[in-house]
This record gives sequence, C-alpha cells and structure tokens, in this order.
Amino acid sequence: MSLLDGIRDPRDLDVLTHEQLTDLAAEIRTFLVENVARTGGHLGPNLGVVELTIALHRVFASPADPIIFDTGHQSYVHKLLTGRQDFSALRARGGLAGYPQRSESPHDVVESSHASSSLSWADGVSRAFSRTGRSDRHVVAVVGDGALTGGMTWEALNNITDDNDRNLVVVVNDNGRSYAPTIGGMARHLNRVRTTETYRDLSQKSSRIAGRFGAVGRALYRGVRGGTHGFLSRFTNNSALYSNLDVKYLGPVDGHDLPALIETLELAKSYGAPVIVHVITEKGRGYQPALDDEADQFHAVGRIDPATGGALGASAPGWTDVFAEELVRIGEKRDDVIAMTAAMLRPTGLAPFAERFPDRVYDVGIAEQHAVTSAAGLAYGGLHPVVALYSTFVNRAFDQVLMDVALHQAGVTFVLDRSGVTGPDGPSHHGMWDLALLHIVPRIRIAAPRDETRLREELQEAVAVRDAPTVVRFPKGAVGEDIPTLERLQDGVDVLARGDAEDVLIVGIGPFARLGLDVASRLRAQGIGATVVDPRWVVPVPASIVELAARHRLVITLEDGIRVGGIGTRVRQVLREAGIDTAVDELGLPDEFLDHASREQILEDAGLTPAKIAQDVVAQVLGTRVPVARRDNGRGLPAVTGEFTLRSTGH
Repeated sequence: MSLLDGIRDPRDLDVLTHEQLTDLAAEIRTFLVENVARTGGHLGPNLGVVELTIALHRVFASPADPIIFDTGHQSYVHKLLTGRQDFSALRARGGLAGYPQRSESPHDVVESSHASSSLSWADGVSRAFSRTGRSDRHVVAVVGDGALTGGMTWEALNNITDDNDRNLVVVVNDNGRSYAPTIGGMARHLNRVRTTETYRDLSQKSSRIAGRFGAVGRALYRGVRGGTHGFLSRFTNNSALYSNLDVKYLGPVDGHDLPALIETLELAKSYGAPVIVHVITEKGRGYQPALDDEADQFHAVGRIDPATGGALGASAPGWTDVFAEELVRIGEKRDDVIAMTAAMLRPTGLAPFAERFPDRVYDVGIAEQHAVTSAAGLAYGGLHPVVALYSTFVNRAFDQVLMDVALHQAGVTFVLDRSGVTGPDGPSHHGMWDLALLHIVPRIRIAAPRDETRLREELQEAVAVRDAPTVVRFPKGAVGEDIPTLERLQDGVDVLARGDAEDVLIVGIGPFARLGLDVASRLRAQGIGATVVDPRWVVPVPASIVELAARHRLVITLEDGIRVGGIGTRVRQVLREAGIDTAVDELGLPDEFLDHASREQILEDAGLTPAKIAQDVVAQVLGTRVPVARRDNGRGLPAVTGEFTLRSTGH
C-alpha cells in the first residue's frame, strides 16, 4: 500500500518520518498529474504547494485550526490529506469540487475562491476565537503572492496588526505568479528576494552549517531565523516590506524543504500573535511540461496526455479567440484604444493585443476595483479603455462601474468573458449576475452577441461610444456557427425567424438566440406562430422590441443570467411603461448558487431546454399556465390539443 493510501485524516501524517513525508510528496505529485490529466483542472498551482500543504496539516490541527486558501484552486493536496482521494469525477456533477466546499468536508472553510479575501476571513475567525475564549485554536490563511495585489489583503493586514493578541498565521505562498507572472511593485520586491544571490547563498550555507552541529545547531538556526524580522530578510531588505506593520515576519523559507517548513510553521504556531511566513515555491513543481509552459505553467488545463502535457482533442475556435483577434484589428485602426485586465492577460484574450501593442496594455494585478476606476481616469485623459474581465469578477467592481465610470460619463468598454453558466468551476465562477447587476447602471449599454459576426460588430460599436460605459458579454467555450439574420430593424434588432402568425415573440439574448430558434420550430409544429429576435444591444431595451411585443400575444425572454431582476424583468417594465399589456414570461437561471456540473446539466435543471420551454408556451397559449397569452380575437386559439409532451431528442 502506498503512503497516500494510508492517509485518511491529517493526523495520519503525525506518525510519518521526514523521509516518509518526502516520499508522500512525490506520490501526491504523481497522483495529481495522472488524475488531473484525465479530468482537467488546476494542475500547476497544486504541484507547487505539495510540501507546504503537508507541513500545514502536520503542524496545525485542522479543522479545529481552520486553514483558509486564497485562492481555493490550490486546495487539491488539502483534499487528498483530508480523506478525499477519489478524483475520478473532479469538477463534474457528483464528484469533487475544484475549490473548497463545505458540503464535502469540515476541513473546508471558505468556498468563494475570489482572490484576496482570505485575510479578512482569517481576521474575523481569529477575533471570534479570541472573544469566545478559544485561545487554543489557530487560524491559518494561505495567500498566493498574486492575491497580495488585491486591496482587501492590505485592508485586512491593517486591521490584523492593530490587534496582536491572536493566534493567526499568514502564509504567503510566493511563486511569482497568479495566472501569469505577478505584476506590480510588490511583485518586484518579492522577486528580488527570490532571486538575489545573497538570499540563495545565505539560505543554503546557513542551513548546511547549522545541520553539521546536530540538534543544537538546528535549534540555533531556527532561533536566529525566527528573529524579529528574520535573519535572511536583513540581507534582502525584506523587512522593509513589513516595516510599518506590527507583525512578526518569518522567512523566506524554501517551500519544498519539508523539515524547514515544519520548523518554521511550528515557530509561527508558538508565537501567540499574528505572524507572516514567507514561503517560496515553484508553480508546476516536479512536472517538466508544466515548468516548460511559459504562459501559465499549467495553471488550468483541460484533458492532457500526462506523459507529454499535450492537450487531448482538438478545440474549436472560442469566443475569447474571436474577441482577441478583433481587438487587435480595432487597435490597428485606433491608437486611443488601450486594454486593461486584472491578472488575467491570457485567459481574457489580451495576449495578442499585448504582443502587438505592448505599451497599450495595463495588467493591474488582482484588483478589479482599481482597474475600473483607473479606466475612468484613462477615459478622462482621452483614451478608450477596454477592460477585459471574467464576468464573475466584475461583481467586485460594481460600485466603481456605477460611481466612477457611469456617473462621470466615461467611455469605457467592459468585455465580460465566461458570462452565464461556466459549468465545472462551480458557484463562485458562474457569470450569472452581470446582467442583473449592470443593467441598473444609468446610461450603460449592454451587448450580448449571439455568434462570431455579432461579437465583432458589437465590439466595434461598443468602442465607438465615448460618453457612457458599454459592455460586451459572451460565454465560455466554442463560438459555434453564425446564425443568419432574416431582417435587421432600424434600431439594430435582428429578426431571426417569423411565424405564420404573431402569437409569441421570443427574445433570445446572446447565444440563447439559438435556443429561441429551436423553441420556435417546435411551436410551429403545434400551429403556433413565433417571431424570434436578437436585440443585440439588450440595454437599453430597443424600441422595436416594444413595438413587436404590442403585436404579439405573449413575450418570452431567454437569458443566461438570473431571471430575478434580469433583462426579462426590464423588458416587462418597459412594456408596462408604454401601456402594453402583453404577458411576459422571463426565463433564465434561478437566484441560487449553482454547484459544479456541465453547462448542459445546469441548463436542464433550470428548465432551459427547447422541449420544456415549448411545452410551457403551449400551455400559456392555451390559457392553462400563467402568464396566460392574450387572446387573439381575429384568429382564435391555434389548433393544439393540449397534449404536447417532452420529446426525447434535442432537449
């Protein structure tokens, strides 16, 4: 039996020697490569924290001592050491989540996996322990160095160091990268610490020399290294980083040296006050294909060949690829267009723009709020910023979109990747709130392209707006074939299909236009005429949508965002303001946190399949389901039997 097979609880680590722990680390790396290669997931970050996670669970008593990961994509080793070793369905329905999840284990504390929040969590938990007399418990926050670019970490540190009577350990996992190399002044400082010859020489020599003197020498080494700001930090000027913080600093320590890690963490544990432990790790450690990947060292991978690291299966052109190509074209014509992102240059498609125009791209680190307000300033200065973010992360900068961009009528374009249901990444990463959040911003204009051609033209239209924020949103995955336009109305609305009668108006938002066409086809088979439109620009609601709704008996809106307060709600309100009483059925995602599963599974759960929608519309036209379609006095009810059933094909 392997060592890993014998680990069902962190306390199983207590009986292992340092040599066995080193062997266990090697087994875990082999396990990760073999298993993540089959399912896809966050490989590079977890390969980098194997020894660190082993040391954390050896020294601290999780779950009594909560361990909070920032971000949670580096928690795979933690899952293995807490009894979760079935990775066969990682990030799939019924399998392990790709992030910590409380329903899986009491060892998982924070699920959100939005970066830079762990220190605030740790601050709150440790204060609660102190206030309720649980002074024997410790709180550990594992912060990737990329998370230190987020403002919340510094807000939290400011408060943590104002109250030093707590058992709180902050482990800075410093690998020089978030997705790509970490940027900014903080990153430059830490990079000097990692690469300076003084640090490397002193680290190696002091450890070797102390080791020659046995236990006494090692104890002396630990004591010296655990000085007020760390022995080695004096030679790298790392103490300057924390000179204004009343907090103990230990390190830097080699994040792959298990004995050194365990000794340092034991020192931190025994201190009785907040401690920062600076750990230097290597992302992708032990797997050469990851180390050779200059882009992101296999931060996140699909299914790969574990022997070579090569991707399995050809990937179709994606939405991000189309955006990336079109932005370069726009940049070639307009030198005032610049690009911004928050530590996600490649994932959001900005790498080609950066290669073509290296001086026109700003990566601000994991700091979405700063990015948005800085973009407002750039717009004031005569530029047009294109801020590319994952949809889920624009949630963090809502106030800045509202007060810094919209209030000041700044011409800023937001490109929201991974909007709607993203699938395997789970509740914190679905891009399902952006429409409901952003459509309430005054003057904002929101586009939802249905295909490649519309993405290109709507992006061009967005950057032409100079006096208001614009948004272009699209989902994760392949873009699919173009959906032809039957007719473009004066205000830019595309009519995609017309029925024999104007019974139902289907407003398909973005890629859901394809869903609308499928529904219309099924209704046609039941004698119900359906008009399908793609608004292209969903906010403000185009006037032609209002006019079409007045002529139809029922309006159906389809969106891949939450239906509560979504675009369908806005359409209904606009119709009422215009005095139009056509019933509106707003279809979208429920206002719930949706677990990880495939996109298809999640949409089926939400009733967003052609068969289910068509069945409900038939009932509404017959008057047996609310909202009930308005009666057509001139034509009467269509000739349907009311026995419409779900078909087994095509969902």
